[in-house]
Amino acid sequence: MVGSTKRGITTYLKRYNPVKMTQRLVNYKKIRSLLCLRLVALEASLEAERKKGFFKQNRWRFSKKAKCLIVFAIITVMLVSIFAILPKLNNSTPNTPQSSDNPTASPSATQGTNNQTGSNTLSQFAQFFSNLAGSAAQAFSPPKPSGVIESAQTINSTVWRAVAANAWQYFQPGVGVDSNTGLPYAQGTGFPVFTDWDLGVYIQAVIDAQKIGLIGNDGAWGSSARLEKVVSFLETRPLNDTTHYPFWFYDATTGLDDHVHSDLAGGAVDVVDTGRLFVALNNLKAYNSSLAQRIDNIVLYGRSNYTALVPEIQGDSATSTSIYAYYCWSGFASFFSNLSNAPDTILNNMFNAGNITTNGVQLPKAAISCDPLLCSAFELNSTRLMALARQVYLAHEAFYNATGEYVAFSEGNSVSNGYIYEWVVLPNGDTWNITAAMTGAYLDINPIIYNKVAFSFLALYNTTFARNMVVYLEQ
Repeated sequence: MVGSTKRGITTYLKRYNPVKMTQRLVNYKKIRSLLCLRLVALEASLEAERKKGFFKQNRWRFSKKAKCLIVFAIITVMLVSIFAILPKLNNSTPNTPQSSDNPTASPSATQGTNNQTGSNTLSQFAQFFSNLAGSAAQAFSPPKPSGVIESAQTINSTVWRAVAANAWQYFQPGVGVDSNTGLPYAQGTGFPVFTDWDLGVYIQAVIDAQKIGLIGNDGAWGSSARLEKVVSFLETRPLNDTTHYPFWFYDATTGLDDHVHSDLAGGAVDVVDTGRLFVALNNLKAYNSSLAQRIDNIVLYGRSNYTALVPEIQGDSATSTSIYAYYCWSGFASFFSNLSNAPDTILNNMFNAGNITTNGVQLPKAAISCDPLLCSAFELNSTRLMALARQVYLAHEAFYNATGEYVAFSEGNSVSNGYIYEWVVLPNGDTWNITAAMTGAYLDINPIIYNKVAFSFLALYNTTFARNMVVYLEQ
């Protein structure tokens, strides 16, 4: 639900070593593309929907069951009070407990014999009342509204439009887009800066929102005005005086270099972020041909010499088995004809790298995480890529069948380990591993179940497993 930012590389070729790659990435990368407005669903929007439902309830109109529980609870309070008196009426001297040097020793069955009945009675009633109070509280609480997917009889275009509308709320002015400049925030108002990756995410989101009618073409915040602000920015934004390439981060409130983060860059230009932007710009050319020449001027004939990057990308494509390389080099290939074979070359490398079997599903020994895989599935056109995506989906379903635990491997900020990468498979054959972005170290933590992946699986395959996982997240 939400813009992605990839952090630092000393040389971008190292990025596609699955371990070294993660050492170069920032703790802010988070896919915010709607991915055809089905890739993500804003949990905050869903929660707001539930809260609205809550306030529509009459919270003081009790059901018959609730009334019965209230009466029963009052009677129980009196009964517990009566039984609490009973131990005081017993004048027998209790046995003195015996000490033990064994910290795990069980208490003697003979200790406290005279008071055991009264004590147990009180304990039982106290436990009973505690359970009863929980039942009463549950009865008094309003029922939790079902989620969009859970309440749907069938998963159709109406349902998907509701999911998309929730996701699109992020890109409202003042929420995920600056109200003055029209430029996107990488992480909302708390982090109002962005990279070329985030800009590509936003372009794709606007295209998809207009296609399905979430926004119109006209108006101050229609698709034309939004896209014009982005293209104008790309034509005029300040560049690095030394390299003449874009700065790594820009301030969305001013459109200027955010030097605090840009100064951490490890190279002249972040080609991964650039490649993701090029994917979106190529899709924008197809969507709005009136912008085609301006886009070509930016990429091919503009102030930044992107042509100089082509030979190194060609060299990397010859050996890479990274889904990131496939996705981002596809962006370059859409503008530079001498890279037209690069995406297929990378897929060949992946499919020829040998296989690993996980829970009965074969996967290539390659660097595979779901973010770039699903971006490729929604934004590019490749039958072979879709075959790989299905195998990755089947691996997730097989994992659940084997363990009873849902997984939706992707990437994002963790609770206490910074930015993490969840790898379905790595070139060394390791499967279902999580690495820290800043160090590349394997992490022994519970995986995060990402909404964006779960919703993508449901959008692509519409299976019972995918639906159940989404409903699990909604609940």
